[in-house]
Amino acid sequence: MAIRVIQWATGGVGRAAIEAVLRHPELELVGCRVYSADKSGRDVGEIVGSDPVGVTATDSLEEILALDADCVVYSPLVADAGDVAALLRSGKDVVTPVGWVYPDRDSDRVRPLEEACQEGGSTLHGSGIHPGGITERFPLMVSALSAAVTHVRAEEFSDIRTYGAPEVIRDIMGFGGPPEQAMAGPMLALLAEGFKASVRMVVDELGFAADAKVRSSQEVAVATAPIESPIGVIEPGLVAARRFVWQAYVGDQPVVTAAVNWLMGEEHLDPPWGFGPAGERFEVEVQGDPSVSLVFHGLQPESVAAGLVRNDGVVATANHCVSAIPYVHRAEPGIKTYLDLPLVAGRAAPGLGR
Repeated sequence: MAIRVIQWATGGVGRAAIEAVLRHPELELVGCRVYSADKSGRDVGEIVGSDPVGVTATDSLEEILALDADCVVYSPLVADAGDVAALLRSGKDVVTPVGWVYPDRDSDRVRPLEEACQEGGSTLHGSGIHPGGITERFPLMVSALSAAVTHVRAEEFSDIRTYGAPEVIRDIMGFGGPPEQAMAGPMLALLAEGFKASVRMVVDELGFAADAKVRSSQEVAVATAPIESPIGVIEPGLVAARRFVWQAYVGDQPVVTAAVNWLMGEEHLDPPWGFGPAGERFEVEVQGDPSVSLVFHGLQPESVAAGLVRNDGVVATANHCVSAIPYVHRAEPGIKTYLDLPLVAGRAAPGLGR
């Protein structure tokens, strides 16, 4: 029998997840949660710009909870732990890119979710791309090729002009405003919950000192000339690039680093940040015996225009979640991380599989 899936939210990740579910041979889309009244009652295919799929979207949480389904791909902009707990208690697994990649199961914030899993016989799994894959899954995989590991680094270099969410870029990420406003804004705190957990997963699994301290930092670069962007022209002196870093230290030695570099292109920046000869990419580096490095291309769009239509990083985030569903569905109830699940793989294209 197909695993019955509900998609929660129809933003960039949600739309890509719907596409992935419809193409997955083991999954069936049976529901969709939306937030606006103008989307509620419409066929999901119409909402995402495709042919009708025979599934009607709803803005009613009660209808979603009552729906006969096995799993929810939960991808709102900001997570609501109460909604997630309700889904889990209703017997539905939850796979999500917005948290719980490596939660502290003993914390007061996480314990109710574990209890909800046990009550509903369901499973919660946090996934995604960065964090949610590049930051911890792939470094851990690559680390098996090395001995005596001294440092692990995962880093993103992306042109943020390809991200078609102007309100998020301006109001949350802090682009286009004064540097002091961006530095005091919410972005570091919003990112920290995921990235600190990812860093901690690598620290724990590789056996670095249990008292390793995680430190965070942020920097900005400003425009030196007008820069065209998804939020309009960024004038000189305003924020046009951001860098965030999380590092775990054993004493004074950094042992795990996760970093994000978001630039509005490579021109007219002060400091003069750039992507370097390798271009946009994700990097994973393990220093040990021997040292190993891995560069991911293809997770950023080929151009700004292409990215505003379909952002490959957003699609990869959704795909990583959807690919995990069969493995999460077969897992025992509870919160499960990558360390608890077997190898997660994609599936053959329609027409090429069994």
